[in-house]
Amino acid sequence: MDLLKYVQDKYIAKKEFPEFKAGDTITVYYEIKEGQKTRTQFFKGTVIQLRGTGSTKTFTIRKMSGDVGVERVFPINLPALQKIELDRKGRVRRARIYYFRNLRGKKARIKDAAYKKK
Repeated sequence: MDLLKYVQDKYIAKKEFPEFKAGDTITVYYEIKEGQKTRTQFFKGTVIQLRGTGSTKTFTIRKMSGDVGVERVFPINLPALQKIELDRKGRVRRARIYYFRNLRGKKARIKDAAYKKK
């Protein structure tokens, strides 16, 4: 296990992203390749969970697109990730807010936590 951690620390490039947790609203900018062209697309939503540690860490984001909920899982060390912006800090009492999937309308609001935006 120590050898695995050593290799991950030494050879995998780390990017600087802001600290976030479940309940926060973030915008993820990532690169998409379409044939020879590349373009930047963003995905803005609420963080449902953080999973894993170190370079194997992933996070799940959920957004509502019309009446349909869309979830996307991003690995933290994905080469296509360009930047992550923290839009709002949310105050929730769970580390994984799966119950958020069943909420609609005003019940799906998350209270804001006080913080300073950098």
